[in-house]
Amino acid sequence: MLIGEVARRSGVSARMLRHYDRIGLVRPTGRSGTGYRKYSPDDVRRLFHVECLRSLGLSLRDVGRVLDDPGFRSPDLVDDLVRETRDRIVRETELLTRLRLISAAGPAEWDDVFQVVALLQDLGSESPRRRQRAALASGTGDGEPVPVEALAEAALAESDPNVAGAIRWALAQSGDAGTALLAAGLDAADPGVRERAVRTIAEIPGDTADAELRTALAHDDPAVRGYAALALGERGSADAVPVLVDMVVTGRNDADAADALAGLSGDPASAARIATALTDRLPLPTTDLPARRRLAQALTDVPGPVSTRALVALSSDEDRAVAVTATYALGMRGTEG
Repeated sequence: MLIGEVARRSGVSARMLRHYDRIGLVRPTGRSGTGYRKYSPDDVRRLFHVECLRSLGLSLRDVGRVLDDPGFRSPDLVDDLVRETRDRIVRETELLTRLRLISAAGPAEWDDVFQVVALLQDLGSESPRRRQRAALASGTGDGEPVPVEALAEAALAESDPNVAGAIRWALAQSGDAGTALLAAGLDAADPGVRERAVRTIAEIPGDTADAELRTALAHDDPAVRGYAALALGERGSADAVPVLVDMVVTGRNDADAADALAGLSGDPASAARIATALTDRLPLPTTDLPARRRLAQALTDVPGPVSTRALVALSSDEDRAVAVTATYALGMRGTEG
């Protein structure tokens, strides 16, 4: 076949076929009477092999080596291609992520783009101090675009407590734009990511964060439930009460949970509900002695007649620590009935 027919049938342009000829990759073995390149079936077969190897990502030099070196092992080549492709995917994914984050920041001018890129580089630095400075700078605003998505991703990945605190503060200054991405972190396989997600959401004001925290009260991870309950307790949400009581019983952040319950006992109706929730757990067979002591201690900070009656009963408890705690609390509040 002449070069034009080969080009039509193979989809390889005549220009590229001539290039293959010049570099010795696919040389037609014959010439027509008028001097045109003439390809034999073996030449066309080699061209097919060239295009197959190129589709795998090989350079023309490597294609020549594969076809001309009889000792070249295809398994080794495929393994190398797998590694190179994985590395390339990682690099391209990182680039795509960076471009997406820059776009999400909404830069209006090239100077904005440069500032966002610099901030992303600082957030990804190996230096904790540099990451912390970047987070604090992004939280000040100053009219510059803030890559909220980048901050949210950094919050989920950051293990340094000082840097994590700075990132959470910066996100809190940015409103609830990053809440959805943080909420996705609640379903991460890594418990550290889940904890960072809920702690960051807890510092973001607004209804969106409140809704995510309420959803987190039913999470399978007790740490997530606990942080959500403490945050909602600080926000005055009675939805947190059942989880806070569970925390007192189990001893997970029980002091903080008791403080949150006390803070939610500001009106008589709320105090009565909380005192009832605490006293209901006292006689259960699953409530061990340390749990009873924690429940008694939590009741001391809940005002109202329901908690007072419970403390009166506990002042005669068989366990001396429970009885002393109840007696002391009654003495501090007088004889409220």
